[in-house]
Amino acid sequence: MMSLKNKKILLVIGGGISAYKALDLIRLFKKNDVDVKTILTKSGKEFVTPLSITTLTKNKTFEDIFDKNTEAEIDHIALSRWADLIIVLPTTANFMTKLSIGKAEDLATTVLLASDKEILLVPAMNVRMWFHKATQQNLKILQDYGYLFIGPEKGEMACGEYGEGKMSSPRQIFSYLKNYFDQKNLVKNKNFKALVTTGPTKEYLDPVRYISNESSGKQGYEVALALKKLGIKTKLIAGPSNLIYSKNLKIKKVTSAKEMMYEVKKSLPVDIAVCAAAVSDFKPINKSKNKIKKDASKFNNISLEKNPDILDYLSKNNKARPKIVVGFSAETENVIQNSKKKIKEKYCDLIIANDVSKKDSGFNSDYNKVSIIDKKGKVKSIPKNKKSYIANIIANIILVKLLMNDKNIN
Repeated sequence: MMSLKNKKILLVIGGGISAYKALDLIRLFKKNDVDVKTILTKSGKEFVTPLSITTLTKNKTFEDIFDKNTEAEIDHIALSRWADLIIVLPTTANFMTKLSIGKAEDLATTVLLASDKEILLVPAMNVRMWFHKATQQNLKILQDYGYLFIGPEKGEMACGEYGEGKMSSPRQIFSYLKNYFDQKNLVKNKNFKALVTTGPTKEYLDPVRYISNESSGKQGYEVALALKKLGIKTKLIAGPSNLIYSKNLKIKKVTSAKEMMYEVKKSLPVDIAVCAAAVSDFKPINKSKNKIKKDASKFNNISLEKNPDILDYLSKNNKARPKIVVGFSAETENVIQNSKKKIKEKYCDLIIANDVSKKDSGFNSDYNKVSIIDKKGKVKSIPKNKKSYIANIIANIILVKLLMNDKNIN
Protein backbone atom coordinates (compact mmCIF):
# COMPACT_ATOMS: atom_id res chain seq x y z
CA MET A 1 0.00 0.00 0.00
CA MET A 2 1.14 3.54 -0.76
CA SER A 3 1.65 6.15 1.97
CA LEU A 4 0.83 9.87 1.89
CA LYS A 5 4.52 10.68 1.55
CA ASN A 6 5.16 13.71 -0.71
CA LYS A 7 1.44 14.41 -1.16
CA LYS A 8 0.41 18.07 -1.14
CA ILE A 9 -2.61 19.00 0.97
CA LEU A 10 -4.28 22.41 1.13
CA LEU A 11 -6.09 22.75 4.47
CA VAL A 12 -8.84 25.36 4.81
CA ILE A 13 -9.51 26.02 8.50
CA GLY A 14 -13.07 27.11 9.20
CA GLY A 15 -14.67 28.83 12.17
CA GLY A 16 -15.80 26.26 14.70
CA ILE A 17 -14.71 24.96 18.08
CA SER A 18 -13.25 21.90 16.28
CA ALA A 19 -10.76 24.12 14.44
CA TYR A 20 -8.11 23.30 17.06
CA LYS A 21 -8.09 19.72 15.73
CA ALA A 22 -6.55 21.06 12.54
CA LEU A 23 -3.30 21.40 14.46
CA ASP A 24 -3.34 17.68 15.35
CA LEU A 25 -4.05 16.80 11.72
CA ILE A 26 -1.14 18.96 10.57
CA ARG A 27 1.14 17.14 13.05
CA LEU A 28 0.02 13.80 11.58
CA PHE A 29 0.69 15.07 8.06
CA LYS A 30 4.17 16.37 8.85
CA LYS A 31 5.05 13.15 10.68
CA ASN A 32 4.26 11.29 7.44
CA ASP A 33 6.13 13.69 5.12
CA VAL A 34 3.01 15.39 3.73
CA ASP A 35 3.48 18.96 2.48
CA VAL A 36 0.77 21.19 3.97
CA LYS A 37 -0.36 24.68 3.09
CA THR A 38 -3.19 26.39 4.92
CA ILE A 39 -5.86 29.02 4.46
CA LEU A 40 -7.16 30.43 7.73
CA THR A 41 -10.62 31.98 7.49
CA LYS A 42 -11.57 35.09 9.43
CA SER A 43 -13.80 33.07 11.77
CA GLY A 44 -11.20 30.29 12.04
CA LYS A 45 -8.77 32.89 13.39
CA GLU A 46 -10.99 33.11 16.48
CA PHE A 47 -9.96 29.57 17.44
CA VAL A 48 -6.39 29.09 16.17
CA THR A 49 -3.58 31.53 15.38
CA PRO A 50 -1.55 31.96 12.18
CA LEU A 51 1.64 31.61 14.25
CA SER A 52 0.70 28.16 15.61
CA ILE A 53 -0.19 26.94 12.11
CA THR A 54 2.94 28.32 10.46
CA THR A 55 5.11 26.82 13.20
CA LEU A 56 3.73 23.37 12.43
CA THR A 57 3.49 23.53 8.62
CA LYS A 58 6.74 25.44 8.03
CA ASN A 59 4.76 27.27 5.36
CA LYS A 60 3.06 30.64 5.23
CA THR A 61 -0.53 30.75 6.49
CA PHE A 62 -2.71 32.41 3.84
CA GLU A 63 -5.52 34.67 5.04
CA ASP A 64 -6.33 37.62 2.82
CA ILE A 65 -7.31 37.45 -0.85
CA PHE A 66 -5.95 40.99 -1.23
CA ASP A 67 -2.52 40.31 0.24
CA LYS A 68 -0.32 42.75 -1.71
CA ASN A 69 2.80 40.69 -0.99
CA THR A 70 1.59 37.49 -2.67
CA GLU A 71 -1.46 38.23 -4.80
CA ALA A 72 0.82 38.85 -7.78
CA GLU A 73 0.96 35.04 -7.87
CA ILE A 74 -2.86 34.95 -7.91
CA ASP A 75 -3.16 32.86 -4.76
CA HIS A 76 -6.72 31.71 -5.35
CA ILE A 77 -5.58 29.96 -8.54
CA ALA A 78 -2.03 28.97 -7.56
CA LEU A 79 -3.03 27.35 -4.26
CA SER A 80 -5.69 25.11 -5.79
CA ARG A 81 -3.38 24.07 -8.63
CA TRP A 82 -0.58 23.27 -6.18
CA ALA A 83 -2.60 20.83 -4.07
CA ASP A 84 -3.32 17.15 -4.67
CA LEU A 85 -6.43 17.52 -2.50
CA ILE A 86 -8.18 20.27 -0.53
CA ILE A 87 -9.70 19.76 2.93
CA VAL A 88 -12.14 22.10 4.69
CA LEU A 89 -11.99 21.55 8.48
CA PRO A 90 -14.29 22.12 10.23
CA THR A 91 -17.01 22.62 7.60
CA THR A 92 -19.71 24.58 9.40
CA ALA A 93 -23.37 24.86 8.38
CA ASN A 94 -22.65 28.43 7.25
CA PHE A 95 -19.68 27.34 5.13
CA MET A 96 -21.81 24.61 3.49
CA THR A 97 -24.40 27.27 2.58
CA LYS A 98 -21.73 29.47 0.98
CA LEU A 99 -20.41 26.58 -1.12
CA SER A 100 -23.90 25.44 -2.17
CA ILE A 101 -24.66 28.85 -3.72
CA GLY A 102 -21.17 29.33 -5.16
CA LYS A 103 -20.08 32.28 -3.04
CA ALA A 104 -16.57 33.65 -3.53
CA GLU A 105 -16.36 36.31 -0.83
CA ASP A 106 -12.93 35.59 0.64
CA LEU A 107 -9.74 33.67 -0.15
CA ALA A 108 -11.10 30.31 1.10
CA THR A 109 -14.36 30.32 -0.89
CA THR A 110 -12.65 31.77 -3.97
CA VAL A 111 -10.00 29.03 -3.94
CA LEU A 112 -12.66 26.33 -3.63
CA LEU A 113 -14.74 27.78 -6.45
CA ALA A 114 -11.66 28.08 -8.69
CA SER A 115 -10.33 24.62 -7.82
CA ASP A 116 -9.79 21.82 -10.33
CA LYS A 117 -9.02 19.31 -7.54
CA GLU A 118 -11.23 17.16 -5.37
CA ILE A 119 -12.39 18.77 -2.13
CA LEU A 120 -13.04 16.93 1.13
CA LEU A 121 -15.51 18.55 3.52
CA VAL A 122 -15.37 17.63 7.22
CA PRO A 123 -18.66 18.80 8.81
CA ALA A 124 -18.91 19.79 12.48
CA MET A 125 -21.97 21.40 14.04
CA ASN A 126 -24.78 20.97 16.54
CA VAL A 127 -26.92 17.90 15.88
CA ARG A 128 -30.04 20.04 15.24
CA MET A 129 -28.13 22.16 12.76
CA TRP A 130 -26.91 19.06 10.93
CA PHE A 131 -30.40 17.59 10.58
CA HIS A 132 -32.06 20.89 9.67
CA LYS A 133 -33.74 20.65 6.28
CA ALA A 134 -31.63 23.51 4.91
CA THR A 135 -28.36 21.77 5.86
CA GLN A 136 -29.53 18.44 4.48
CA GLN A 137 -30.55 20.15 1.23
CA ASN A 138 -27.12 21.79 1.03
CA LEU A 139 -25.56 18.36 1.64
CA LYS A 140 -27.39 16.96 -1.42
CA ILE A 141 -26.38 19.94 -3.54
CA LEU A 142 -22.71 19.67 -2.56
CA GLN A 143 -22.67 15.90 -3.13
CA ASP A 144 -24.13 16.55 -6.57
CA TYR A 145 -21.37 19.11 -7.23
CA GLY A 146 -18.85 16.36 -6.47
CA TYR A 147 -17.61 17.38 -3.01
CA LEU A 148 -16.37 14.49 -0.85
CA PHE A 149 -17.56 14.13 2.75
CA ILE A 150 -16.24 12.41 5.86
CA GLY A 151 -18.49 12.46 8.92
CA PRO A 152 -20.01 13.87 10.94
CA GLU A 153 -19.82 11.27 13.70
CA LYS A 154 -22.13 10.57 16.62
CA GLY A 155 -20.86 11.77 19.98
CA GLU A 156 -20.89 14.41 22.67
CA MET A 157 -20.40 17.91 21.36
CA ALA A 158 -18.89 21.04 22.87
CA CYS A 159 -22.38 22.40 23.54
CA GLY A 160 -23.09 19.40 25.78
CA GLU A 161 -25.60 17.73 23.46
CA TYR A 162 -25.15 14.26 22.02
CA GLY A 163 -25.82 13.13 18.46
CA GLU A 164 -24.62 13.31 14.87
CA GLY A 165 -22.59 16.44 14.28
CA LYS A 166 -19.26 15.69 15.92
CA MET A 167 -16.28 16.19 13.60
CA SER A 168 -14.33 13.13 12.46
CA SER A 169 -11.05 12.79 14.34
CA PRO A 170 -7.68 13.66 12.75
CA ARG A 171 -6.81 9.93 12.70
CA GLN A 172 -10.08 9.08 10.94
CA ILE A 173 -9.38 11.79 8.36
CA PHE A 174 -5.80 10.57 7.89
CA SER A 175 -7.01 6.98 7.41
CA TYR A 176 -9.63 8.16 4.89
CA LEU A 177 -6.97 10.01 2.90
CA LYS A 178 -4.65 7.02 2.94
CA ASN A 179 -7.38 4.84 1.44
CA TYR A 180 -8.29 7.60 -1.03
CA PHE A 181 -4.76 7.93 -2.41
CA ASP A 182 -4.15 4.16 -2.29
CA GLN A 183 -7.18 3.65 -4.53
CA LYS A 184 -6.12 6.48 -6.86
CA ASN A 185 -2.65 4.99 -7.23
CA LEU A 186 -3.98 1.48 -7.73
CA VAL A 187 -6.41 2.55 -10.47
CA LYS A 188 -3.66 4.57 -12.16
CA ASN A 189 -1.26 1.62 -12.12
CA LYS A 190 -3.89 -0.82 -13.39
CA ASN A 191 -4.59 1.40 -16.41
CA PHE A 192 -8.29 0.39 -16.45
CA LYS A 193 -10.38 1.19 -19.52
CA ALA A 194 -14.14 1.62 -19.83
CA LEU A 195 -16.72 2.20 -22.52
CA VAL A 196 -20.14 3.68 -21.84
CA THR A 197 -23.06 3.84 -24.25
CA THR A 198 -25.71 6.49 -23.78
CA GLY A 199 -28.67 8.25 -25.36
CA PRO A 200 -31.26 6.93 -27.79
CA THR A 201 -30.70 5.62 -31.29
CA LYS A 202 -32.63 6.76 -34.36
CA GLU A 203 -33.79 4.19 -36.91
CA TYR A 204 -34.95 6.04 -40.03
CA LEU A 205 -38.03 5.04 -42.05
CA ASP A 206 -37.23 7.72 -44.62
CA PRO A 207 -34.99 10.83 -44.65
CA VAL A 208 -37.19 12.67 -42.08
CA ARG A 209 -39.03 10.05 -39.98
CA TYR A 210 -37.52 7.64 -37.49
CA ILE A 211 -38.16 5.24 -34.60
CA SER A 212 -36.64 6.41 -31.32
CA ASN A 213 -37.42 7.14 -27.65
CA GLU A 214 -37.27 9.89 -25.01
CA SER A 215 -33.78 9.13 -23.64
CA SER A 216 -31.73 12.30 -23.08
CA GLY A 217 -28.45 10.42 -22.61
CA LYS A 218 -27.68 12.31 -19.40
CA GLN A 219 -27.42 9.33 -17.02
CA GLY A 220 -24.90 7.50 -19.19
CA TYR A 221 -22.97 10.72 -19.74
CA GLU A 222 -22.75 11.30 -15.97
CA VAL A 223 -21.60 7.70 -15.43
CA ALA A 224 -18.82 8.23 -17.99
CA LEU A 225 -17.73 11.43 -16.22
CA ALA A 226 -17.79 9.65 -12.83
CA LEU A 227 -15.65 6.77 -14.11
CA LYS A 228 -13.15 9.18 -15.64
CA LYS A 229 -13.01 11.10 -12.36
CA LEU A 230 -11.95 7.85 -10.64
CA GLY A 231 -8.96 7.67 -12.96
CA ILE A 232 -10.39 5.17 -15.47
CA LYS A 233 -9.75 5.81 -19.17
CA THR A 234 -13.30 6.19 -20.45
CA LYS A 235 -14.85 6.38 -23.91
CA LEU A 236 -18.46 7.48 -24.34
CA ILE A 237 -20.43 6.25 -27.35
CA ALA A 238 -23.40 8.59 -27.58
CA GLY A 239 -26.61 8.46 -29.58
CA PRO A 240 -28.35 11.67 -30.72
CA SER A 241 -29.00 14.14 -27.87
CA ASN A 242 -28.93 17.84 -26.99
CA LEU A 243 -26.27 17.44 -24.31
CA ILE A 244 -23.20 19.65 -24.29
CA TYR A 245 -20.36 17.23 -23.66
CA SER A 246 -17.20 17.89 -21.67
CA LYS A 247 -14.13 18.46 -23.81
CA ASN A 248 -12.12 16.29 -21.42
CA LEU A 249 -14.13 13.17 -22.24
CA LYS A 250 -13.42 10.96 -25.25
CA ILE A 251 -16.71 10.81 -27.18
CA LYS A 252 -17.88 9.11 -30.36
CA LYS A 253 -21.28 10.24 -31.63
CA VAL A 254 -23.47 7.78 -33.51
CA THR A 255 -27.04 7.67 -34.80
CA SER A 256 -28.27 4.10 -35.26
CA ALA A 257 -27.96 0.89 -33.25
CA LYS A 258 -25.84 -0.57 -36.04
CA GLU A 259 -23.37 2.32 -35.77
CA MET A 260 -23.31 2.00 -31.97
CA MET A 261 -22.56 -1.72 -32.19
CA TYR A 262 -19.74 -1.03 -34.65
CA GLU A 263 -18.15 1.50 -32.27
CA VAL A 264 -18.54 -0.85 -29.30
CA LYS A 265 -16.74 -3.65 -31.14
CA LYS A 266 -14.07 -1.21 -32.27
CA SER A 267 -13.50 -0.07 -28.65
CA LEU A 268 -12.78 -3.55 -27.27
CA PRO A 269 -10.98 -4.76 -25.24
CA VAL A 270 -12.01 -2.81 -22.14
CA ASP A 271 -12.27 -3.67 -18.45
CA ILE A 272 -15.70 -2.10 -17.95
CA ALA A 273 -18.72 -1.78 -20.24
CA VAL A 274 -21.75 0.22 -19.16
CA CYS A 275 -24.72 -0.04 -21.52
CA ALA A 276 -26.82 2.96 -20.51
CA ALA A 277 -28.06 3.68 -24.03
CA ALA A 278 -31.76 3.22 -24.76
CA VAL A 279 -31.17 1.41 -28.04
CA SER A 280 -34.23 1.08 -30.29
CA ASP A 281 -35.20 -2.58 -30.26
CA PHE A 282 -36.43 -2.53 -33.85
CA LYS A 283 -35.54 -0.91 -37.15
CA PRO A 284 -37.27 -0.87 -40.55
CA ILE A 285 -36.05 -3.59 -42.91
CA ASN A 286 -36.11 -1.13 -45.79
CA LYS A 287 -35.51 2.61 -45.54
CA SER A 288 -37.20 4.74 -48.18
CA LYS A 289 -34.80 6.96 -50.13
CA ASN A 290 -37.43 9.69 -50.35
CA LYS A 291 -40.00 11.03 -47.89
CA ILE A 292 -42.99 8.72 -47.76
CA LYS A 293 -46.16 10.59 -48.76
CA LYS A 294 -49.17 10.63 -46.45
CA ASP A 295 -51.32 8.67 -48.84
CA ALA A 296 -48.65 6.12 -49.64
CA SER A 297 -49.55 2.49 -49.05
CA LYS A 298 -46.06 1.99 -47.56
CA PHE A 299 -47.36 3.19 -44.18
CA ASN A 300 -49.56 0.13 -44.01
CA ASN A 301 -46.68 -2.18 -44.77
CA ILE A 302 -43.69 -1.14 -42.67
CA SER A 303 -41.70 -4.26 -41.90
CA LEU A 304 -39.43 -4.25 -38.87
CA GLU A 305 -36.51 -6.39 -37.73
CA LYS A 306 -34.61 -6.64 -34.48
CA ASN A 307 -31.61 -4.42 -33.87
CA PRO A 308 -28.34 -5.93 -32.60
CA ASP A 309 -28.39 -6.47 -28.83
CA ILE A 310 -25.25 -4.70 -27.61
CA LEU A 311 -25.57 -5.73 -23.95
CA ASP A 312 -26.11 -9.37 -24.92
CA TYR A 313 -23.09 -9.26 -27.24
CA LEU A 314 -20.79 -7.86 -24.57
CA SER A 315 -21.93 -10.19 -21.79
CA LYS A 316 -21.65 -13.36 -23.88
CA ASN A 317 -18.47 -12.45 -25.74
CA ASN A 318 -16.11 -15.26 -24.73
CA LYS A 319 -13.09 -13.75 -26.47
CA ALA A 320 -13.30 -10.10 -25.42
CA ARG A 321 -15.78 -9.95 -22.56
CA PRO A 322 -15.14 -6.96 -20.25
CA LYS A 323 -14.45 -7.87 -16.63
CA ILE A 324 -17.54 -5.93 -15.56
CA VAL A 325 -20.61 -5.58 -17.78
CA VAL A 326 -23.39 -3.28 -16.59
CA GLY A 327 -26.81 -3.01 -18.20
CA PHE A 328 -29.67 -0.56 -17.74
CA SER A 329 -33.26 -1.70 -17.50
CA ALA A 330 -35.81 0.99 -18.38
CA GLU A 331 -39.21 -0.31 -17.24
CA THR A 332 -42.73 1.03 -16.81
CA GLU A 333 -44.07 -1.79 -14.60
CA ASN A 334 -42.75 -4.61 -12.37
CA VAL A 335 -39.40 -2.81 -12.43
CA ILE A 336 -37.44 -5.07 -10.05
CA GLN A 337 -39.01 -8.31 -11.29
CA ASN A 338 -38.37 -7.52 -14.95
CA SER A 339 -34.84 -6.33 -14.23
CA LYS A 340 -33.92 -9.47 -12.28
CA LYS A 341 -35.12 -11.48 -15.26
CA LYS A 342 -33.00 -9.36 -17.58
CA ILE A 343 -29.76 -9.80 -15.59
CA LYS A 344 -30.16 -13.59 -15.86
CA GLU A 345 -30.94 -13.51 -19.57
CA LYS A 346 -28.09 -11.14 -20.44
CA TYR A 347 -25.43 -12.67 -18.13
CA CYS A 348 -24.27 -9.23 -17.05
CA ASP A 349 -22.74 -8.37 -13.67
CA LEU A 350 -25.03 -5.52 -12.68
CA ILE A 351 -28.36 -4.12 -13.84
CA ILE A 352 -29.41 -0.53 -13.13
CA ALA A 353 -33.21 -0.60 -12.99
CA ASN A 354 -35.30 2.54 -13.29
CA ASP A 355 -38.96 3.39 -13.79
CA VAL A 356 -39.27 5.55 -16.91
CA SER A 357 -43.03 5.98 -16.58
CA LYS A 358 -42.48 8.85 -14.11
CA LYS A 359 -42.31 12.34 -15.63
CA ASP A 360 -40.11 13.80 -12.88
CA SER A 361 -37.31 11.22 -13.20
CA GLY A 362 -35.80 8.83 -15.76
CA PHE A 363 -36.11 9.89 -19.40
CA ASN A 364 -35.68 13.59 -20.19
CA SER A 365 -35.00 14.61 -16.60
CA ASP A 366 -32.04 15.73 -14.52
CA TYR A 367 -33.24 13.33 -11.82
CA ASN A 368 -33.43 9.57 -11.52
CA LYS A 369 -34.46 6.90 -9.04
CA VAL A 370 -32.71 3.59 -9.54
CA SER A 371 -32.12 0.15 -8.08
CA ILE A 372 -28.75 -1.55 -8.58
CA ILE A 373 -29.15 -5.33 -8.86
CA ASP A 374 -26.30 -7.85 -8.88
CA LYS A 375 -26.15 -11.44 -10.18
CA LYS A 376 -27.24 -12.84 -6.81
CA GLY A 377 -30.41 -10.75 -6.89
CA LYS A 378 -29.24 -8.33 -4.20
CA VAL A 379 -30.92 -4.94 -4.63
CA LYS A 380 -29.50 -1.55 -3.59
CA SER A 381 -32.07 1.19 -4.03
CA ILE A 382 -31.05 4.81 -4.52
CA PRO A 383 -33.83 7.35 -3.81
CA LYS A 384 -34.62 10.10 -6.29
CA ASN A 385 -31.64 12.38 -6.76
CA LYS A 386 -29.62 14.19 -9.41
CA LYS A 387 -28.28 11.88 -12.12
CA SER A 388 -24.74 13.10 -11.41
CA TYR A 389 -25.05 12.01 -7.76
CA ILE A 390 -26.43 8.61 -8.78
CA ALA A 391 -23.65 8.24 -11.35
CA ASN A 392 -20.98 8.70 -8.66
CA ILE A 393 -22.53 5.88 -6.60
CA ILE A 394 -22.75 3.58 -9.64
CA ALA A 395 -19.14 4.33 -10.65
CA ASN A 396 -17.81 3.59 -7.16
CA ILE A 397 -19.74 0.30 -6.96
CA ILE A 398 -18.33 -0.70 -10.36
CA LEU A 399 -14.76 0.17 -9.30
CA VAL A 400 -14.99 -1.78 -6.04
CA LYS A 401 -16.36 -4.79 -7.93
CA LEU A 402 -13.61 -4.50 -10.56
CA LEU A 403 -10.84 -4.29 -7.97
CA MET A 404 -12.24 -7.32 -6.12
CA ASN A 405 -12.46 -9.33 -9.35
CA ASP A 406 -8.96 -8.27 -10.35
CA LYS A 407 -7.60 -9.28 -6.96
CA ASN A 408 -9.26 -12.72 -7.20
CA ILE A 409 -7.87 -13.26 -10.70
CA ASN A 410 -4.34 -12.34 -9.60
